[in-house]
Amino acid sequence: MFRLDNKTAVITGGGSGIGRAIATTFAKQGATVHIIELSIESAKDAAEEIINNGGKVITHSCNVANQADVITTFEKIGAINILVNNAGIANIGKADTTSEKDFDRVMMVNVKGVYNCLYAAIPQLRKSGAGVILNMASVAGLTGLADRFVYSTSKGAILAMTMSVARDYMHENIRCISISPARVHTPFVDGYIKKTYPGQEAEMFDKLSKAQPIGRMGKPEEIANLALYLCSDEASFITGLDYPIDGGFLKLNN
Repeated sequence: MFRLDNKTAVITGGGSGIGRAIATTFAKQGATVHIIELSIESAKDAAEEIINNGGKVITHSCNVANQADVITTFEKIGAINILVNNAGIANIGKADTTSEKDFDRVMMVNVKGVYNCLYAAIPQLRKSGAGVILNMASVAGLTGLADRFVYSTSKGAILAMTMSVARDYMHENIRCISISPARVHTPFVDGYIKKTYPGQEAEMFDKLSKAQPIGRMGKPEEIANLALYLCSDEASFITGLDYPIDGGFLKLNN
């Protein structure tokens, strides 16, 4: 079950964190994986891991916020079966402490970047006669997180885009789903803690872990396993839904 043999999958931000876990998992299950990163160097380690495990991978340098760049990249790739819109950036701040520059920067990557990839990928999905689009949302788009104004805004947009795309393309056999993780332990989290709370790394890691009622952060591989199911033929009856994967964050926090 959950094989992706003879499938071509494009994963934005596939060089690290959750994107890397999805890329390696999909390749292990038989997909030919195309990793899109801002620079080829960012995808090097992920590509080497896939190749060393006998998988098929091609890397592409592309700025998802630049539509011309995205269109050129997807035309180069050609027909695809799966698109995972994973590339994204974070920002700390409330409505009155988020600068216009930071607001525009996050929205350009997290919202316009997804739009650009949808715009370029849907014609390539049509060539395959069917396909799946998986968007990476967040619990931040489903509930209020302190000091995450523009990030939450961008992820709320992803939820709306998912439903819209699912409705518009279901009769072309293109499914669209999103995943909303809570905090996942990635190198980004470690870097954030080190930069923001120097000397308090262990204490803050414990505090952030316990924000999930289950008592820990998620693992990138756990998100990848859900992504694998949703992009597989076994999930062919699923579209237009968001799947929280959050250690009980949304429903079990008091």
